[in-house]
Amino acid sequence: MVALVSLRRTALAALLVASSTGSALAQKAGDLSGVWQTETAGSTVRIARCGGGYCGTIAATPGPGLDSQNPDASLRTRKLVGVQIMQAGTPSGEGFEGSLYNPKDGKTYSGSLTPKGPDTVEVAGCVLSVICKRQTWRRMR
Repeated sequence: MVALVSLRRTALAALLVASSTGSALAQKAGDLSGVWQTETAGSTVRIARCGGGYCGTIAATPGPGLDSQNPDASLRTRKLVGVQIMQAGTPSGEGFEGSLYNPKDGKTYSGSLTPKGPDTVEVAGCVLSVICKRQTWRRMR
């Protein structure tokens, strides 16, 4: 009986530690919600909480701002403003993992969102998890 109570306490302690990991990550990273300027300063992306992580939607883009490279021909004339390009819903290490849509080539990549400071994030899109392109985005105030 004593062993069973001890086992239950150990399991409960492990569960509490595991459930607090996500909130510790969130506290360390701070809230990433807001409007972010892409590295090339060509577009802005609105990042907001969604599920256990973050989603990003294009808030502004230069030029005609059409999704002209989309593989779905019926979407090539849609405006990019309002299109969700990032879904980073899985906490991982210091950031979040998910997928990124690149309107410049119309492809979706596995990706990550990693806070580098209160006003800086690194966004990476990868092919086969080995060839990655990274950008540093800055929070707009």
